[in-house]
Amino acid sequence: MHYLIVPGLNNSDEKHWQTFWQKSLQNTSRVSQCDWDHPQKEEWIATLGKTIQNLNEDTIIVAHSLGVATTVMYLTQNKGRIPSHIKGAFLVSPSDVDNIEVIQHFAPMPLEKLPIPACVVASENDNFVSMERAQFFASAWGVKLFNAGKLGHINSASDLREWEQGRAFLASFEKSL
Repeated sequence: MHYLIVPGLNNSDEKHWQTFWQKSLQNTSRVSQCDWDHPQKEEWIATLGKTIQNLNEDTIIVAHSLGVATTVMYLTQNKGRIPSHIKGAFLVSPSDVDNIEVIQHFAPMPLEKLPIPACVVASENDNFVSMERAQFFASAWGVKLFNAGKLGHINSASDLREWEQGRAFLASFEKSL
């Protein structure tokens, strides 16, 4: 299985679990956005689409934060045209683009069933999405939600390094495919 890392705003630095996973998981790549600090919705979605089109092996998308919104938008805009090698989406800490001013130009968050298997991982004390809102997204998307406990935004500030709990969630999700 190939893993496509889709970071959020400002990319994922060297202390972020996505960076640790990119180094430790076999067969991993990362989306490379033109501007990580000033994201443009259509540009980010198009870049994700081009990256996906250039892959040719079974892949799970591993998205975080604004990368989740980008992934969900790509998936819902391309229903019926998702390449068959995209097997699932592992969506961690979906930033609430409808309610966070700095990323509201990504609103609205799509609220329809996703065309591929997916899951949401959320924290009970995330400043960028409440657990209730994450549950609402998971329900609208027709996917399972994993409760990670109190890990903040599940980012570099959470200091998770390899984030073994997340690896267990990923393994459980991958087994369900």
